[in-house]
Amino acid sequence: MTFPKTAHLDSRPNPGNNSPGGWRFALRALAHRNYRLFFGGQTISLIGTWMTRIATAWLVYRLTHSALLLGIVGFSGQVPAFFLAPFAGVWVDRWDRHRTLVVTQIFSMLQSFALAFLALGRIITVHEIIWLSLAQGLINAFDMPTRQSFVVEMVERREDLSSAIALNSSMVNAARLIGPSIAGIVIAVSSEGYCFLVDGISYIAVVISLLAMRITPIPRLAQPKAVLHDLREGWHYVTRFVPIRSVLLLLALSSLVAMPYSTLMPIFAGAVLHGGPHTLGFLMGASGLGALISAALLASRKSVLGLGKVIPVSAVMFGAGLVAFSFSRTLWLSLLMLLFAGAGMMQQMAASNTMLQTIVDDDKRGRVMSFYSMAFLGMTPFGSLLEGALASRIGAPHTLMIGGLICIAGAAWFSFQLPAIRSAVRPVYVRLGILPEVAAAVQSASTLLTPPEN
Repeated sequence: MTFPKTAHLDSRPNPGNNSPGGWRFALRALAHRNYRLFFGGQTISLIGTWMTRIATAWLVYRLTHSALLLGIVGFSGQVPAFFLAPFAGVWVDRWDRHRTLVVTQIFSMLQSFALAFLALGRIITVHEIIWLSLAQGLINAFDMPTRQSFVVEMVERREDLSSAIALNSSMVNAARLIGPSIAGIVIAVSSEGYCFLVDGISYIAVVISLLAMRITPIPRLAQPKAVLHDLREGWHYVTRFVPIRSVLLLLALSSLVAMPYSTLMPIFAGAVLHGGPHTLGFLMGASGLGALISAALLASRKSVLGLGKVIPVSAVMFGAGLVAFSFSRTLWLSLLMLLFAGAGMMQQMAASNTMLQTIVDDDKRGRVMSFYSMAFLGMTPFGSLLEGALASRIGAPHTLMIGGLICIAGAAWFSFQLPAIRSAVRPVYVRLGILPEVAAAVQSASTLLTPPEN
């Protein structure tokens, strides 16, 4: 059996075997100037992004009181990632990722300002929301694989890559904790339009941080092959290597049946728990807090070893948290269950990301991360549409319960794949120095078997 060649990572032993304490390791990526700029700018921008997500969901619910339309808006905002992400990945491997990120952030800023203008002018309808959500989805189809692939260009020492990925997850979920809480307060005292306005302004921080970076351009192929050739090459790479294929399949299943739970949160906040926008903010904040705690624990890991087991365990936690939440009719219990669900979701997503980024080839990183985007973001809109339609028939609680149970079943399937995954990943980890004791043994055996020179 052959394995894909590995990324050009530092050949020194994995820092997990000889690095300082876990928390010091978790923060090592911040030693890199470009990553510090990115981390600061993105943290501010993502708070605004989560404010917009909550404001959009509440605005649609306030205007329509329709579970189906909540699903349609979620679908329109993410479906472009499903159809465009594979092609975007090919272009990301060819384009300058730094410049691409600057462009996507500027377009996202304009989209948020358009929402703010329509909402503050009190002329917005669900049709404008759908079209502007679709526009943001088009931007995200290019932005997410670019953002994921750009991490390796901001962190000069490749041994700090896992720290950067974990910090990215912590950053996203810190914003997920803060953003919805602020959004709930802003909506309660004013209107959704001010959330959109704050989001638009927040993009200025990330654009400034990107422009302040000093990036060493990565050489690209002078005469790249046809787009379809590169797309087919990336597809074969993803589908024929068991670890990558299995991780993406479980992530896609979770994204389809479980991750769209946020689409139904306005219904739980209003109809099930009899609250308002502040209740919605608390619910999303609880999920974000669980995700933040989970990401912080993952960031403290010194090694990628053991992530194969973390992935199905976290998927079970995610699914079980949603099932328990679907039965709750009291706010404090709902918040507690979403805390566990958010922790499980974040752990699965971040562990999957870290594992993929560790074993992928550099020249295929954009394409692999585009399939990651397709599994993570691309499947979610279909789940949003499915859950919105199903909730309109059998109710939001039963819909969420079914999704959680399917997520648990997917985790069980992944557990049966673990022996094959470990067998395939082990040679990769040896070549990367992540299993230095095995690499040393192989080297010693090679030395013994090599005949002496005359």
